[in-house]
Amino acid sequence: MTTTTELELTVERTIAAPPEAVFDAWLDPEMLARFMKPGPDMSVPKAETDPREGGRFEIVMRAGDQDMPHTGTYRKISPHSRLVFTWESPFSTEDSTVTLDFTPQGGGTHVRLHHIRFLSEEARDNHQGGWTAILAVLDTALT
Repeated sequence: MTTTTELELTVERTIAAPPEAVFDAWLDPEMLARFMKPGPDMSVPKAETDPREGGRFEIVMRAGDQDMPHTGTYRKISPHSRLVFTWESPFSTEDSTVTLDFTPQGGGTHVRLHHIRFLSEEARDNHQGGWTAILAVLDTALT
C-alpha cells in the first residue's frame, strides 16, 4: 500500500508568455483570482499573498455555495525560475508541498508543477485534474 508521503504528481504545460509573467502571476492576488479555478463554473472570491520566503497566502475557491479555503507558506522564491510553497486545504495532508519550475521555451514558458504528499490516491488524482485545469486557465489568462 502506498503511504500518503509517497503520493505525488507532476503536471506540465507550455504557456505562450514569458517566464517573468508566468512566475509573477503566482504571486499576484488579482491574477490568482483569475486562474486558480480547478473546475468549471468555479470562482475565487478571495486571494491574498505575502510574497516573500516565510510569507503566507490564502486562496478561497468557490464551487456553487461551497467555499474551499487553501493556504500555505512560501518556502522558496527564486524569481522567474522556481517557486515552492506548502499547500494546506481540507483535502491535503501535513507538509503537502508544491514546487513550480519555470523554464524559457521558444517564446513562452514551460511550467512543471510537482506536488507531493496527499491524503489518498483519490485526493492525488483529484489534484492532478485540478492543477491541469488551473494551468490551462492560467494559459488563457496570460495569452
